[in-house]
Amino acid sequence: MLAYQHAYHAGNFADVHKHLLLVTLRDRLLRKESAITYIDTHAGRGHYPLHAEEARKLQEHREGVEPIWRARSAASGALKAWLAQLAEAQPGNDLTHYPGSPRWLSAGLRAQDRLSLFELHPGEFGHLERADEDARVRRVHGDGLAGLKRLLPVATPRLCVLIDPSYELKEEYRDLVAILAWVGRKARHAVVAVWYPLLPAGRHQELLEGLKNTGLRKVWRSEVRLREPGAERHGMYGSGMLVLNPPWGLDQAVEEAMNQVTAIWGAPARHRAEWWLPE
Repeated sequence: MLAYQHAYHAGNFADVHKHLLLVTLRDRLLRKESAITYIDTHAGRGHYPLHAEEARKLQEHREGVEPIWRARSAASGALKAWLAQLAEAQPGNDLTHYPGSPRWLSAGLRAQDRLSLFELHPGEFGHLERADEDARVRRVHGDGLAGLKRLLPVATPRLCVLIDPSYELKEEYRDLVAILAWVGRKARHAVVAVWYPLLPAGRHQELLEGLKNTGLRKVWRSEVRLREPGAERHGMYGSGMLVLNPPWGLDQAVEEAMNQVTAIWGAPARHRAEWWLPE
């Protein structure tokens, strides 16, 4: 289909959840010196101007990142660290741009690390391709899940994968079960983060329940609900993240940060986390 463009939704509540977890995960991995290969299967753009026509149309950042930014002086722990990096991505002192996952991942690259960015949408890839050149970063116009299969096994001792589809097709939930099972067999110690939307249709349950039959272990789940299903408006009411093989302490750090975030957003926003598949 290739209709989805994230520029219309940049900086929304799901981005805050997804990227706060991603950066906290990345920073935990960087505590060890061994090299990491990062793979972003649905990269989108490196950054999104919040004054651009697309972002102004829906203005989803106003209920997502904007209130968190305004309250940044009171933040602590992983949330404080994430907000400091968000500030570094701004050309000035105000919040005018929101980084996409390529920017969040590339900001932590060391000399020994590598990053592969996949994007299938031709328009989105055009923006990604125009980003600053970096020998450690590879940009590929193509299917990210197919690309992930081609790249494994990687040459570095560690692997971190972000899978963030648009879910335009309902089959994507089932496809993710298969790809996670495959990665688990091919690279047993890979750290994989998967984002999924919470929608009234509840199709994310196919992903969650399907994982129980894969034999995978050590999968942690984090979900934030901005509102209750069907309340006030239609569409996405929450955001979910699954992490295969999360590094030690990630769960506590993210829970502490997301509790601060939901307090800023106010009721009925809430966060919950659990070990979906324990060791």
